[in-house]
Order: sequence, then structure tokens, then C-alpha cells
Amino acid sequence: SGADFSSAVLNSTNFFRARFLASPVQWDATLAQFAHKHAQGCLWEHSGGPYGENLAEGFATPALAVDAWAAEEKHYQYPDGGFSESTGHFTQLVWKNTTHVGCGAVNCGSGTGGDAAFGWYLVCEYAPAGN
Repeated sequence: SGADFSSAVLNSTNFFRARFLASPVQWDATLAQFAHKHAQGCLWEHSGGPYGENLAEGFATPALAVDAWAAEEKHYQYPDGGFSESTGHFTQLVWKNTTHVGCGAVNCGSGTGGDAAFGWYLVCEYAPAGN
């Protein structure tokens, strides 16, 4: 159900945010609607929208996708930090100024190659944006 989906995303997101001393985020229906609309296109590319954005494909559950984003922390260069392609999902996930998240997921099937997403395609939008 929608409530189970949003709870899974929030619980996993806020678990990792707490580990890095970032305040919990709240679910935002506007962000979720934006994310779902982008996910429906099944294109493996960022929307270019006004929010921070994380994408994941092929994970069985939203929590596993969030876990994968958090796992990028091992590549993060302390104390300098800064954005890098290899840690951008992690830094957005725990960005301290972010207060709201909304996500959408669509089953894109086996994909069609190229820029097509495959399996469960999860898009999460964050506001205010990090990175």
C-alpha cells in the first residue's frame, strides 16, 4: 500500500540520517507526486527538476535501495567532503538542511536497453535540495 511504501522509505532514510546526526525528514505528497511522474517514464536519467533527487533500479524493496545509497559513505572523503559521482546519493540522503522527501516507484519490467530503467524504478525527491 501507499502507507507501507512511504513508511519503508521514511524509516530507512531516517535511520541513516540519525547515524550522521541529521534531523529526520517528513513525507511530502508533492515531492512524491513529482517523483512518481518521473518514474512512470522508466527513463534512467535525472528529471532536472528543482529538488534533490536519487534514482535506483532493480531493488526488491525501497529499503534496499536506500541501503545502497547509504553504502556510498565508504567512498566519502572525510573531512574534505564535497560532491562526487560516487557519493552523491549518500550525501543527498543525509544532507542536514533537507527536511522533506517524497518518492515514487514503478515496475519497468525488463527494460528496453539504452536509457531505459529496469525492474522496480525508485525515484526520491528531496527538499530543500542537497549536494
